[in-house]
Amino acid sequence: MADTLRLDKFLWFARIVKTRSLAQTLAEDGRLRISGRVVDRAHAPVRVGDVLSFAIRGKVRVLRIEALPARRGPPVEARTLYTELPDGPLTSEGGGD
Repeated sequence: MADTLRLDKFLWFARIVKTRSLAQTLAEDGRLRISGRVVDRAHAPVRVGDVLSFAIRGKVRVLRIEALPARRGPPVEARTLYTELPDGPLTSEGGGD
C-alpha cells in the first residue's frame, strides 16, 4: 500500500463527500487545511496522521487520518479511516510539526 493518497480520493473513499467531483471542489476552494496548511489543489498528498480541517454543510470538521484506503468501501469500513476530533482553531499558530 502507498504511503500517500490524493486528497480528493481520500475524501471520496472515506465517504466525507458523495462524489469525487465534490471532493475536488472542496479541495480546490482553498478552505481545507492539512495539518494547518491551507490546500488549494485536489492532488495534494495526505498521509496517516495528517489532520484535515474544513467546513462542510455548515459544520467545521476536524479529522485525523488513521488509514489510507485502497477503495471506496461500505460506510462501516469508511468510518475506520479517520477519527473525528473536537473542532478547535483551524490554524496552528506557533505550534505544529
